[in-house]
Amino acid sequence: MSPVRSIILALTSSGIAASHSFITNVNINLTSYSGFDPRPGFGNNSAQPLAAWSTTATDQGYVNQTAYQSPDIVCHRGAENAQAHIPVSAGDTVHLQWMGWPQSHKGPVMDYLASCGLSGCDRVNKTSLEWFKINEIGLVNTSSVCGYVGGCWGSDLLIANNNSWIVEIPPSIRPGSYVLRTEIIALHNASNVVGAQNYPQCINLEISGNGADFPAGVRGEKLYQPSDSGVNVNITKGVSSYVIPGPTPIKDARSVPLSHPVPTARATAIPDHASRQ
Repeated sequence: MSPVRSIILALTSSGIAASHSFITNVNINLTSYSGFDPRPGFGNNSAQPLAAWSTTATDQGYVNQTAYQSPDIVCHRGAENAQAHIPVSAGDTVHLQWMGWPQSHKGPVMDYLASCGLSGCDRVNKTSLEWFKINEIGLVNTSSVCGYVGGCWGSDLLIANNNSWIVEIPPSIRPGSYVLRTEIIALHNASNVVGAQNYPQCINLEISGNGADFPAGVRGEKLYQPSDSGVNVNITKGVSSYVIPGPTPIKDARSVPLSHPVPTARATAIPDHASRQ
């Protein structure tokens, strides 16, 4: 079967309800770690330490342009520091499983890192984090091979990959405590002044390795402007080109082939206070 036909079938058979979403689990080296569940009544996995930041987005909703210069754009609405982290080696891939994604919500998928410095990711002020981009996929095909006149987007590839995403931690990154920020921007209403829908999610990582790079970053409240062409755009009739918003990816950033590795083990994240004792 051709790759194009595989994508079409995956999109057609996804059966995704027209709802919003969040990351249910993070998988590294075939080991699964729970994400934060914002839905009321689900307990938010409070019995175990989480590496995923909590949010107040109980509607599984979004942040729009009205909050681009507020703390909510950093790690979602009302986000609070996760109190644990997931160990990962520079050069590893991180598999992010979403709770579905609406087919109508076309747009780019982007990934950032920010160093927590000496304060630790469980204590760092989210507005002080400086984000550098390690991956981005926007408009990948301007034809209608995805069954949509606007062409294929990063979000379409995520849906075709069982509603999941793969991002590589650059091998050159200096070891330390980092927050991984992954984000989808839905553009189906972006022709309106405040119509873009940002869905940021944050996970604490402890990166090991022999790298020495420490890229400069941008604070969350300066990542985007409401007037950016990448968030104020009409995609309903198709676009011939698209400028992904945010900073330029670092020199060692690369988009790795998407896959859907099935975890064979589960683990709990490592509490940050325990790692400093």
